[in-house]
Amino acid sequence: MTTDTAHDCNGVTLHAETFGDPADPAVLLVHGACASMLWWEEELCRRIAAAGRYVVRYDQRDTGRSTSFPPGEPGYGLRDLAADAVALLDALGIDRAHVVGRSMSGGVALVLGVDHPDRVRSLTLVSTTTGELPMGSLDVPPDPDPGDPAAVVEYLVEAFRAYAGGSAHFDEDTTRALAAADVARTRDLRATMTNHFAMDFDGPRGGGWGDLRVPTLVVQGELDPVFPPVHGQALRDAVPGARLVVLPGSGHDVLEPVWDRFVAELVEHTS
Repeated sequence: MTTDTAHDCNGVTLHAETFGDPADPAVLLVHGACASMLWWEEELCRRIAAAGRYVVRYDQRDTGRSTSFPPGEPGYGLRDLAADAVALLDALGIDRAHVVGRSMSGGVALVLGVDHPDRVRSLTLVSTTTGELPMGSLDVPPDPDPGDPAAVVEYLVEAFRAYAGGSAHFDEDTTRALAAADVARTRDLRATMTNHFAMDFDGPRGGGWGDLRVPTLVVQGELDPVFPPVHGQALRDAVPGARLVVLPGSGHDVLEPVWDRFVAELVEHTS
């Protein structure tokens, strides 16, 4: 069963979609900077749900159909995004969830795990970092005119090609179709492309990575050019008891050729 709904959460409206049986353990998918829930691909969500999980994906602030703020003036931080996630769990009647945070939203997952541990069954940290090591370099095109949707689509295709780090898993046609769908449903492209970089990157009030006390899985792409493998290793070492999985031939994103491995590891971790 799939549902597609909007919810008033923490003073904003969040657009969410769920997959599977609400009686199954909940998995909350939180995407990274500037990315709506569509980049947790529908088929991937269905595969996770078919393995006995109730999957929730959603548009964070300034992405997709959720609330947008003035471009360059978001007025919020990671703690607010984490509070949004808690409010969404409340709206969906979910007591505790297995939280999966990708890229920038590894920071959202950290805040949830440290400051809201009663709402978190486990953490899965995908393509993210402790923030203590330098990022890799990316060859991406100049920012497009947000008023030109076609230019934004082409920019996204080339950006995701760069994020793939030369991986053979990158599929241009699939990426272009997703980018076009995302651009078509986004409230304010200018806000989407700027506000997650302009927000306050505040951390948890209750500590840091070493203070996490929930089971944690770190998923790292072998070819990730944004956060190279040393980032995954450092994150594993920073979180007590964390386990590291490296996806062979993968870059920054979890693309279809590794979905079977990713789903298997996630299901095992959330059992």
